[in-house]
Amino acid sequence: MRTNTPSAPAETTGTVGALKKNSLGAGGITFLVVSAAAPLTVIAGTVPLAILIAGPAAPTAYLLVGVALVVFAVGFMAMTRHVTKTGGFYTYIAESLGRHLGLGAGILALVSYNAMQIGIYGLFAVNAKAMVATVFGIDLPWPLFAFAAIAGVWAMGFTGIDVGAKVLGVLLVAETLALIVLGVAILATGQLPEGFGTGAFAAANVFTPQFAVVLGLAFGAFIGFESTVLYRAEARTPNRTIPRATYVAVIAMTLFYFALTWLLVQAHGENLVQAFIGENGVENFLFATAGSRLGDAATVVFLLLIVTSVYAALLAFHNSINRYTYALARDGVLPPVLGRTRAVAGTPWVAGVAQTALAVVVVGGFAIAGADPYRQLLIWVNTPGVIGIVVLQILAAASVVVFFLRRRDIARAWYVLPAGVLGGVLMLVFLVLIVVNIGVLTGADAATNAVIISVTGLALVFGIVLAAILRRARPAAYAGIGGTQQ
Repeated sequence: MRTNTPSAPAETTGTVGALKKNSLGAGGITFLVVSAAAPLTVIAGTVPLAILIAGPAAPTAYLLVGVALVVFAVGFMAMTRHVTKTGGFYTYIAESLGRHLGLGAGILALVSYNAMQIGIYGLFAVNAKAMVATVFGIDLPWPLFAFAAIAGVWAMGFTGIDVGAKVLGVLLVAETLALIVLGVAILATGQLPEGFGTGAFAAANVFTPQFAVVLGLAFGAFIGFESTVLYRAEARTPNRTIPRATYVAVIAMTLFYFALTWLLVQAHGENLVQAFIGENGVENFLFATAGSRLGDAATVVFLLLIVTSVYAALLAFHNSINRYTYALARDGVLPPVLGRTRAVAGTPWVAGVAQTALAVVVVGGFAIAGADPYRQLLIWVNTPGVIGIVVLQILAAASVVVFFLRRRDIARAWYVLPAGVLGGVLMLVFLVLIVVNIGVLTGADAATNAVIISVTGLALVFGIVLAAILRRARPAAYAGIGGTQQ
């Protein structure tokens, strides 16, 4: 690790505050990162599309992606014991690959997580609008729900990370239990049109172009698990809690996604499920299945829970964004005021206000333009975020390899370097699959897709250029890129 890097100027100005120490255990961090993935939203939103595209092989896509992410996590977690800075991908990449690329990663992370979070307001609006119309018979405009969610996310983020983790824990348990009940009902009723099938692993189903498309789609279901390291400064015994939370999160999501996707396929039959989705629509697949297995009341319950699931994802991403903003302000790259924290709660509240204001502007722009909240606000804004996070994971995997090759004095397990290399290669494969099949994911024209893809490169280059400018114009700020030890 660098020993000649002076503290960033913002650390000594008194305007940058401190995060709340010892406020999160492994369970709280796990709730934060799994909530970002929004399991119920995945099962209700993207799993039906995956099944429609890849048929009975869809469950295997989630299993393979999960295994790949476990491999990535092995190297990532080995490095986290030696880089004790708050800043996630930004600090890891700066530590190993240099300040220029590190700041590029920091700006890319800020852009990507904002894109992920703000796009999801469109999904919240769609689900909340449908829930209110179904339960209360009232049809309200979608922007009303989106702005209500923005206010609710800001309020909870302002309250404190420990309170937010508890709220997310309750919401996550509720949606998980509901899905488990549905899975048990599918097994218990025994009404399986074709019995239990093994098509999930059949070569004829797996080795297809459709399965390759779904691999890229499945990757998005795990976005957020890597943000465990952002909470290092707030974690209790971080060398234990951060790896534990990371592995629990990714393994639990892998098994859960695979099991529920497989059960949903079996509920309708491996040869019949795609026709059922085609008849009922991707957006109604889970609700129709729940209604047929658990009764009409279950449909209402799932409509309510999916709204809280999306809210949980919004809050989790909001917290991640605030900590990236805090890290960049702490290091003197962003204005120090963005690093201010509340005295008791330790939350970076100014960063929260800035992120909320940006969400209001973007959502308001789409609302004024009369855009579709799902196809345009969600998909068009969300997709650049997914691409950006995959690029960050590739750079993080490279950082692991470079870090341990340079620091041969640090003891490490024999499998750490191979895991870093293999994890990076697998992430690169997912990136290629997402970019090549982006038209399937966005449903947009070639020009729009080109803009969506270019966001990642532009953000990365902007950060690199900014680092070069800081090196000449503000050497102290440049020296602080990547942060100081916490």
